[in-house]
Amino acid sequence: MGYYDQTPNGRRQRPKRGRTFLAGLGGVLVGALLIWLLFSARPELLPGNSSQTAQNQQETVESSEQGQTEQRSVEVTNDVTEAVDIANDTVVGVTNLQAASDFFSESPSQAVGTGSGVIYKNDNGTAYVVTNHHVVNGATDIEVTMPDGGKKEATLVGSDVWTDLAVLSMDSEGIDNVAQFGDSDVLKQGETVIAIGNPLGLDFYGSVTTGVVSGTDRAVPVDIDGDNVVDWEVEVLQTDAAINPGNSGGALINISGQLIGINSMKINPATAEGIGFAIPINTAIPIIESLESDGQMVRPAMGITLLDLDQVPQMYREETLNLPAEVEGGVVVNSVLPDSGAAEAGLQQYDVIVEMDGIPIDGSIALRKHLYEEKEIGEMLQVKAYRDGELLEFEFELVENSSLQ
Repeated sequence: MGYYDQTPNGRRQRPKRGRTFLAGLGGVLVGALLIWLLFSARPELLPGNSSQTAQNQQETVESSEQGQTEQRSVEVTNDVTEAVDIANDTVVGVTNLQAASDFFSESPSQAVGTGSGVIYKNDNGTAYVVTNHHVVNGATDIEVTMPDGGKKEATLVGSDVWTDLAVLSMDSEGIDNVAQFGDSDVLKQGETVIAIGNPLGLDFYGSVTTGVVSGTDRAVPVDIDGDNVVDWEVEVLQTDAAINPGNSGGALINISGQLIGINSMKINPATAEGIGFAIPINTAIPIIESLESDGQMVRPAMGITLLDLDQVPQMYREETLNLPAEVEGGVVVNSVLPDSGAAEAGLQQYDVIVEMDGIPIDGSIALRKHLYEEKEIGEMLQVKAYRDGELLEFEFELVENSSLQ
């Protein structure tokens, strides 16, 4: 049966062939369009196109992976890294070993502290290391940890409590580089400096911190003998480069990789932060040379033991020393060593020194600084001192401190 259209007068008539053809053609076109869209979105559904599909999938995955994990390796080099490269393998670990013993037996040496050191010389099979006096003080054995992790036994060549410096010697096998000395006198505030050492022990071996020169020619009071009385003022460089326990004896270098200081101490972090100190290399060099050659720092000596006047109660100032009331500062002669220059000149116990070479002396620090920094062995020293209220003058030749022991 065919299909008929209803005419307005109620008569039926067969539809025209052209309209039927157009309707069929439209359906075919719509179907073809849908199929084309389907296979465009999913090409893997096309017969015989499986390999191309896999390739397309692989390219898509690779592109996705590259987008997520792509890395570019860039080697960063700057002034700091170059300076560290120069000096890094000259900095070592220094372990203080002490034998522990009791009433019944003596046990093997045990580590009681760890610091840092700097290899500064390699001569005829012997390498020399500079470190701090307090790092090796009291050691029965000393062990040096090398940059490659190896251990070397070291010997204490000499130590100086006043400057907190010590020199060690050890076998030089495997040591290729030594520190390059710079000039600490030309350092400027704000100049970049780098500290290298082992903060908190060997677990953080070779740590690098950076900062600037915060100040030069700083004087830090120190208690040498542990009696809570200041005995000396150490001339140091101040830096904000982080210096922590274990950094002691390590290197403070400039941007050229030159050694310009030996890290020594820091202000208690409970009091201040970012204030560390290093012994200027220009101060250290003559100490190092003296320790290496003589085993001690040879200095001029008077031949007396001292007591600061401000430690003497007022009653004893008046009754024992018989000092005039206007004398408020000075150094009390506590004892005179036999055969010393002071003994030959006539200085006696309880004399109160108030002047040396025309320079007022208000305490033991001022006396030592004048003696150690202004005088030489063999020079004459002029001294003014009170005895029983009378001001007396003395003159004698200074001798080396080792000759008095």
